[in-house]
Amino acid sequence: MAEEIVPDDLALRTARRERAIAEMGAHDLDILVLGRQANVRYVTGAPQLWVAGTRPFAPICVLVRATGEIHLNSTWDEGIPEEIGHDHLYGLAWNPMTMIEVLKGIDGAATARRVGTDAMSPSFAQLLPLAFPNAELVDAEVAMKAARRTKTPEEIRVLRGALGVAERGLAAAVSELAAGTTEQALNGVLMEAMAAGGYSTSATQDGAWITSPDHSWRVGRRDRVIAEGDLVAFAAGALADGYVGEVGRTWPVGDVPGADALFSRSNELWERLIDACRPGASGGDLLAAYDAAGEAPPPIPVAHGLGLGFDPPVISPDLPGTSADERLDPGTVLAVTAYVWERGVGAVFRRDAVLIGEQGPEVLTSSPTQRSAVATS
Repeated sequence: MAEEIVPDDLALRTARRERAIAEMGAHDLDILVLGRQANVRYVTGAPQLWVAGTRPFAPICVLVRATGEIHLNSTWDEGIPEEIGHDHLYGLAWNPMTMIEVLKGIDGAATARRVGTDAMSPSFAQLLPLAFPNAELVDAEVAMKAARRTKTPEEIRVLRGALGVAERGLAAAVSELAAGTTEQALNGVLMEAMAAGGYSTSATQDGAWITSPDHSWRVGRRDRVIAEGDLVAFAAGALADGYVGEVGRTWPVGDVPGADALFSRSNELWERLIDACRPGASGGDLLAAYDAAGEAPPPIPVAHGLGLGFDPPVISPDLPGTSADERLDPGTVLAVTAYVWERGVGAVFRRDAVLIGEQGPEVLTSSPTQRSAVATS
């Protein structure tokens, strides 16, 4: 029997909407026209079906700052919050002019001075001015990123739930780790455990892989057989109730020469990374933690925001200037990655969710960590 589709909790969606409207005021936006699914859900609290993957921009949701009214593209009212009335729903249309006519009928459309949109296409760049004839069209993604960066207490609660789903999947996969199994078998165990909890959408592509002793990142064919002496990394990511939770760990199979020193280096790096997660600190401090520990940065972001998808900020060694300009605001939740590698041994990969609190960092994940290379098989 299919599970009933319900909107996000009232307190959750109300708090998010208040943040969005506040950012509209800060950026002098009269109307928001949103097409990106994470932004739409942030404002409306309505989970939408059949919208996974990449799609062209369309005006899926409209938020009017003066009244707080929301107009939403939906063909039925299942999962639609009660504050969005039937008369504020509009259906799918192949003809973009049909949507433009809907936008024209929104109260305030004709008099709006500044209208923000989170994306654009060549066709709608020509058509949206017809719906807002007196408005300047501006980029609203800046405002939405500012709103989504700082999590409300209600969001933290839902994020903890998503992280719990990911951690249960990780624990199930680790429990099956043994010589003779394969990477894909472990990945299947991880996915099955998350699906058993009611969440079948993974936020990460590879759930388990043998870390290579010859290369500093994942290489080679997939579905390799686990053998004694391997270091196996796990990356669990779950999309639960709209929010992404991620956690990562590395475990040895049997005796792995040189792994004790590698885990020790990982622990030292992790302590430096956590120390860098201070409110108001620069994102560049996370990159500097790798330098201070004498470790080469990985070819992936050292940290990225968690929330309704891939939230800001993104702290990457490929973007040192941008990372240095980022500030770790209280309320930001980061997926922080520690990665150390030694030729001939392999790598130790660790990822945890960290909340930047007013008084300092709080690690939201609690999966066990391997402190040394104790046999697990």
